[in-house]
Amino acid sequence: MSLSPPPTKTIDYRQANASDPFVPNPAVLTSSGWENLYVELHQQPKFEIAEHQHTMHVMACGLPNIPEDNVFAIGERWLAGKRETERRQLGDIAIIPAGIDHRCNWNTTARFGILAIEPALLQHIGQDWINPDRIELTPRFMNDRDDLIQGIFATLSSELATGGIGGNLLVDSLRTALAIHLLRNYCTTVPKLSSYANGLSAATLKLVTDYINAHLDGNLKLVDLNAIANISPYHFLRLFKQSLGVTPHQYILQQRLDRAKYLLRSSNLDISEIALRVGFCDRSHLNRCFKSITGKTPSQWRQS
Repeated sequence: MSLSPPPTKTIDYRQANASDPFVPNPAVLTSSGWENLYVELHQQPKFEIAEHQHTMHVMACGLPNIPEDNVFAIGERWLAGKRETERRQLGDIAIIPAGIDHRCNWNTTARFGILAIEPALLQHIGQDWINPDRIELTPRFMNDRDDLIQGIFATLSSELATGGIGGNLLVDSLRTALAIHLLRNYCTTVPKLSSYANGLSAATLKLVTDYINAHLDGNLKLVDLNAIANISPYHFLRLFKQSLGVTPHQYILQQRLDRAKYLLRSSNLDISEIALRVGFCDRSHLNRCFKSITGKTPSQWRQS
């Protein structure tokens, strides 16, 4: 009686600390609570990772080692049975589609990033152009640059480290941009892109902007706005900017600042209270954003 082969190991970034059993040290930076998106930053000694599969589409991002900022770790990677030696320089990206066999090794200390996205999100965003059942990504070794993916990883890492106003909208926008980029450049089926010429309809734009202005003190999310417009996130971003000349994130920030100006002039509310009423985390966040736009702090603007 023959024995069945052992089941393939799986890394599921939807679970906490999913990569810990596969690498010598835990990640130095990890995301939490970002729907359909996950980020890790690693600093590891020389190691080899056992063969496994991912439940999400994964992008591995090349980063220079510390402290030698121009020294990069090289090594080998196996993707779906194919092996290559990789150069792994800053901006180089490996793409490991969900469900394929994968392993790799690093011949020196290694610093790298992991950016993972749910396959279901690509199916949702790409449904206007491709049969969702045919959305598959092409595996890619870490030998070529992709500056957009590297930039998204860097921005998300910075958001994890420092945060700030509009964090959820920023993450929503980057998640959508990443999904579109993958569909355009790494999908095995070429998308048939739709064309929209006139932005959002007047009625839809009013619904969206009325919702924004009624909820400035809340945690506005891009997913809620494109649901009101009843179109895919990608098309919503494009059409909103066509209609108003700014992104939803920029529009919300401007409306919050305009509301703050109104309250500064028409009320005696403390500036900390105004900050909360218009959706800023606290007085210091309002101060920074207000001064970056007007050149004055809220207190200076109120007195002028």
